[in-house]
Amino acid sequence: MESAFSQLINQSENTEMLTSVWAEIRDGKIELVEPAELPEGSRVLVTLLPNSEDEFWRDASQESLAAVWANTEDDVYGQLLAE
Repeated sequence: MESAFSQLINQSENTEMLTSVWAEIRDGKIELVEPAELPEGSRVLVTLLPNSEDEFWRDASQESLAAVWANTEDDVYGQLLAE
């Protein structure tokens, strides 16, 4: 059985692009940071981000940085530095 998230992604690939908007939790409700025209009945996927924006960007980029730095092509630079 396909998960709800997979269904959402498959649906969006067949119709239109996903749209992201910034929001905050206030008094237990999700409130958009800026006004946006959202069709009534739109389905949403809510992802909670860390409270610190710096922490969010650090965590989001950590995997990308690891992929860039953890490769055998750069071993030559380590060898040159050791000489």
